[in-house]
Amino acid sequence: MKELLAGVALDLAIGDPRWFPHPVRGFGWLAAQLERFWRWTNLPPRLAGVLFCLTSVGAACLVVLGTLPYAAVFWIWACLAIRDLDVEAGRVLARLQAQDLPAARAMLARIVGRDTEDLDEPEILRAVIETVAENLSDAVVAPLFYLALAGPAGMAAYKAINTLDSIAGYRNERYRLFGWAAAKLDDAANFAPARLTAALVWAAAWLLRYDARRSVRVTLRDARRQPSLNAGYPEAAVAGALGVRLGGTNYYDKVAAAKACLGDAVRPLAREHFRQARRILYAVSAFAVLLACGVMA
Repeated sequence: MKELLAGVALDLAIGDPRWFPHPVRGFGWLAAQLERFWRWTNLPPRLAGVLFCLTSVGAACLVVLGTLPYAAVFWIWACLAIRDLDVEAGRVLARLQAQDLPAARAMLARIVGRDTEDLDEPEILRAVIETVAENLSDAVVAPLFYLALAGPAGMAAYKAINTLDSIAGYRNERYRLFGWAAAKLDDAANFAPARLTAALVWAAAWLLRYDARRSVRVTLRDARRQPSLNAGYPEAAVAGALGVRLGGTNYYDKVAAAKACLGDAVRPLAREHFRQARRILYAVSAFAVLLACGVMA
């Protein structure tokens, strides 16, 4: 438990400094080498993709296990992104407050995959709040969930799976078969944490005196409307808590991708909603840390 609290404190204190060779970026390099190797074998693409996932996740676990217990705090810090999520999203809002829309779009492009060059302020705010909501699970709750279940190696395995999905989980011609295992593994790994995150958002909404009842109602009504098996749960919970509508049409390389809307437009998206989402981020993080401490005690 002491290692957990120290790792969280380190994340909150320094986040993810750009000058530091972060291990997640190192894993991305390793995964690229392993992808090249498994494609070179000329095995059937789906089988090669399965072996790619197994060897990549296995390598991440072995590296972490080989450094324990001495580097436990380091790995907990490396696998969390509470402060970084706040800082990166906050930079976008700061540009909006300075009325510098081009800079806000450029900052947003660093944290989302959608096209940003033509977005107006409400669409930028929607993208930022959706990113914060989805990453409540990916960057905070899920890593702590697997830390509580399986220690730092479990946490690293989750981050490896999440990174593999961002590399190979696309439904394009290059990864349709090879990336099948990465996408399915990510869906499975996020199934429980995404739903736990929604429940923690409900609790945070109650604590912060937002609309907890609407958060529950919108989650149960809208979460499954998203094409993603899991992302809709934290996003719908946040949309309901704030009384805003998220989702809709995004553009990726100029191609429209329509998603179902989440929540009700009780009020139009405004900058204040980001500040509210930020409070939810820290409240959910605190709840998740307390739960992890309880399991690990």
